Amino acid sequence: MFSRKSRQANTHLPERQSWVMRLVPNSAKKKWSRWISRRLPPQQRVTLSHKGIFILPSAFGLAWLALIVLLYLFGTNYQNNLVIGLSLLLASIFHTCILYSYKNLAGLTFNAITPADAYAEQTHAFPIMLTGHTKQKHPDTTHQQICLQFSGQRHVRLAQTEEQSIATVQYAHPKRGLLTPGRIKVWSHFPLGLFKAWSYVDLDLHQVIFAKPLECDIHLTSQSRDDNNDISHGRIRPGVDDYTGLRGYVMGESLKQVAWKQWAQGKGMLTKEFNEPEGSPVWLSLDDTQGHDLEQKLGKLCWQVNYLTQKNQVFGLILNHNTLGQSSGESHRIACQKAIAMYRPSFNINIDKKPGGDDAR
Repeated sequence: MFSRKSRQANTHLPERQSWVMRLVPNSAKKKWSRWISRRLPPQQRVTLSHKGIFILPSAFGLAWLALIVLLYLFGTNYQNNLVIGLSLLLASIFHTCILYSYKNLAGLTFNAITPADAYAEQTHAFPIMLTGHTKQKHPDTTHQQICLQFSGQRHVRLAQTEEQSIATVQYAHPKRGLLTPGRIKVWSHFPLGLFKAWSYVDLDLHQVIFAKPLECDIHLTSQSRDDNNDISHGRIRPGVDDYTGLRGYVMGESLKQVAWKQWAQGKGMLTKEFNEPEGSPVWLSLDDTQGHDLEQKLGKLCWQVNYLTQKNQVFGLILNHNTLGQSSGESHRIACQKAIAMYRPSFNINIDKKPGGDDAR
């Protein structure tokens, strides 16, 4: 059974770097990152196995191991079989936890789900689907205490996963443009916290981060200069030009507009809708947008694109030498937002000639 929620999902602060990792030089960290990239390359679907799972004792595990050694030395020194037996029992638990730590991650499959729109300077969540093994008669055999985290970001913990669960891994305050968050670190201290089992999942995630929307006055430019800022231009009305979708059939409408293909598929009587633009075509222009800097101008354009799309208005977008033709609808909104997000100004670099002639050497 598919479950969109795990039994418990908590978001925590970014994991602090341990003092051991702070002692590792940057060159060693880069070599480790390159080795991980070769061993665990980016994939659309990743299943954890022995190839990518790493296990080391935690601080509590090292203390547990030290206790085992201490009890064993104490028992052998005083010839106390009870203390020796206790140390062996603790050693067997220590060894068993290694197997359960591996089993808790092994077989867990990760898939990326298409995320929602992302805007700059706002926390964005990447939904990740986790698919694991579970037994209906023994629900405790599922993967438990699974943590996921981008490097330097907050981590999310799933207390217990279902057969299919979704975790939202957060990325805080992204910048406008193409975001590549990189690998996801997956780890767990289950069952007793004696070991930390972890792996790296690279789902080749990419997300275009839209500009931060800034509410402002609508400023449209039309071909007719005396009609600038008239928001009535570019609206759509029922017509015969552009196909926009289907709606329920109303008794008395022309049978020429009926979607017979959908009717044959058993979807009922549906009517095709067509629209056409009304008035002069209008444009949103970067040059005509007021702002203190480029980011503020792009933020205002971002807000205007969303607003005009909600009003079902036909418009175009001019970003200096880049132009998107007039259109409407969700696909046009996404195209405009991506163009704004990926916009980079072009600079003309003039190299001043050195004094002493045209060919100064």
